[in-house]
Amino acid sequence: MARKRTFLLVLAALCTAGMSVAVAQAASTGRGHRARGTVRWRVRRMSDEVRTTTPIKHLVVIFQENVSFDHYFGTYPNATNPSGEPAFYASRRTPSVNGLSGALLTNNPNSGNPQRLDRSQALTCDQNHDYTAEQQAYDMGLMDKFVQFTGNESCSPPDTTAPNLVMDYYDGNTVTGLWNYAQHFAMSANSYSTGFGPSTPGAINVTGANTFGAVCGPSGAVFGAPACTAAAGTAGATSGSSSPQWPGTVYSDADPNFDICSATQDGSKAADTIQLGGENIGDRLDQAGVTWGWFEGGFASPDYVSGQPGTDDLSKVCTGSHKNIGGASQADYSPHHEPFQYYASTANPQHLPPTSISMIGRQDQANHQYDLKDFWAAADHGNLPAVSYLKAARYQDGHAGYSDPLDEQTFLTETINHLEWLPSWKSTAVIVLYDDSDGWYDHQMGPIIYQSQTPLDALTGKGSCGTSPAKVPSGQQARCGVGPRQPLLVISPFAKRNFVDGTFTDQSSVVRLIEDNWLRGARLGRGAADSDAGTLENMFSFDHRGNEPLFLDPGTGEPVR
Repeated sequence: MARKRTFLLVLAALCTAGMSVAVAQAASTGRGHRARGTVRWRVRRMSDEVRTTTPIKHLVVIFQENVSFDHYFGTYPNATNPSGEPAFYASRRTPSVNGLSGALLTNNPNSGNPQRLDRSQALTCDQNHDYTAEQQAYDMGLMDKFVQFTGNESCSPPDTTAPNLVMDYYDGNTVTGLWNYAQHFAMSANSYSTGFGPSTPGAINVTGANTFGAVCGPSGAVFGAPACTAAAGTAGATSGSSSPQWPGTVYSDADPNFDICSATQDGSKAADTIQLGGENIGDRLDQAGVTWGWFEGGFASPDYVSGQPGTDDLSKVCTGSHKNIGGASQADYSPHHEPFQYYASTANPQHLPPTSISMIGRQDQANHQYDLKDFWAAADHGNLPAVSYLKAARYQDGHAGYSDPLDEQTFLTETINHLEWLPSWKSTAVIVLYDDSDGWYDHQMGPIIYQSQTPLDALTGKGSCGTSPAKVPSGQQARCGVGPRQPLLVISPFAKRNFVDGTFTDQSSVVRLIEDNWLRGARLGRGAADSDAGTLENMFSFDHRGNEPLFLDPGTGEPVR
């Protein structure tokens, strides 16, 4: 009990200190930078009192990496609870999920049965999560070829490897924090990637609902577009002026062309990068005067202080790093995890900082693309944007191979604990979801909504994801979906309590929620998936007394009060 009280007192002190620092920083804004390949920005009036259709005034989307539903929640709400590990005991009213039970655990149709991964095995091999491989693992709906097509057992200590590793799962003794959030708030057991494939398509779908429209990109990541010719980070980006859709479709990972870090950090040549045309949700929020931003760990230089633009050394952006629990140093920033950098209209090619804390979420040289430090400066200063996407530094994003569920838990719990202390919490909703499955086994196949017939497809046969060209959205090939089932949680005073939702949703349901709440339901159009997306509304209840905050210990994931 003393430990819990101490944790809460420290947390409260940190939040109070953060607010004081933010106020001090606001008084010292310095001067902004301009550089080659920066944003030609237009000032728009962003309203602090935008009308919404629900009591939600602030949406925080925490977008994590590479987890299937069964990998984290396959045995929910039943944990093994070995001695010496954080424990999870479900309340009597906790609903079950469509997870791993019975024959799926003991006589699985795959070549190996799922096995529990212990907390001591948090670091694992990265699995194969390519567009084609994931379809092949589904074996025309039989869901029995994961070991052959997405499994990977080749990695070195301290990463864990084991036969049939791709089948394995964690329970509430490792992903304790997420299981506690699920029991206290709302979770979907029927939410999917909008399409098959890795991080970049997932990031584009949660912000733009459409991987079609590529202007240029490498053939290994884009179907039907020429290679880019401008060096990364040098092409001019123009806020408020989206370019037309072009005929390419993004199906795999490649860095954004409108990002200097694609070149300086990853060494990507022009032909290895992607430009996208069309609109994303940021464009629409700009047009409506709604404050918003994407906030990613490592976007600024390591010594940057939010509110003091002069502290952001542009020669050192993308150079920040941290060690994961295994002691391996990992670069903080990943260009191909930042979806708005693919569009000329929403990119910040040189990673320019906001001109002041008061301008975070509004239009200035940062063009709504920020470091995570900027999110907390704005939030603690009472300037939380209406819509915020948060991306952890790589060591905390949950991606197998360089991150893990324990480092991820630290990020999630510290972030949500901090948000719950803020006055704005009473009107805030947090959504936690994932960009792709990493190829990890999940037994549930979603419906084929977006068909495709290209040499890349294999879901229903060689070269096919469905057989009807009429069901290819607007003729936009290489968008086979929906893809794998993944976790999605809603954490909010408005979330239903201890609720498991069965409504069909996908990554683009986040775009739909934003449109419905702030944009009067206007859709992106041009084949975007938001028009077909299921609603997240069933996970909320706006007429009950509201959920109390749940504060969790970052180390254990257990409640501290």
